Amino acid sequence: MASRVNINTEELTEKLVALNRVTKVTKGGRTFTFAAIVVVGDGNGVVGYGLGKAGEVSAAIAKGVESAKKNLVKVPVLKGTIPHEQMAKFGGARVLMRPAAPGTGVVAGGAMRAVFESVGVTDVLAKSKGSSNPHNLVKATVAALAELRDANTIAETRNISLEKVFKG
Repeated sequence: MASRVNINTEELTEKLVALNRVTKVTKGGRTFTFAAIVVVGDGNGVVGYGLGKAGEVSAAIAKGVESAKKNLVKVPVLKGTIPHEQMAKFGGARVLMRPAAPGTGVVAGGAMRAVFESVGVTDVLAKSKGSSNPHNLVKATVAALAELRDANTIAETRNISLEKVFKG
């Protein structure tokens, strides 16, 4: 299981996944607010997401980035791909991700692609099933990445040698 990490926030890149304009109708007219879901990552195994809501687009994005920096998780990335196949659900969104050979690229949809690029995965096969809601897709993708474990972690957890992990 990946855990939360503290990292120097200057190295993080930010990607806007979705921007939603919400209209509230009052007797004085229409009031617009914006909700932005943002993914941040260092391109080297650290990723986080956040939601920002504000009356202006730039303020909503800034709030989303601040929120994303507060919940960063460390993900094992091996040679540009993930260590093993993984599924996860969040709300109505279901995601399936598989490791891919070098040169495959990121085969994933919009919201999932932003998460993979931020975490530094260059080769992966991913499929979104169920809801295409970007909020739930991002959360499901980060949850799946957080559940990934590399061989060293498994060997430590089971108190066995690294060779024995692969022999079964």
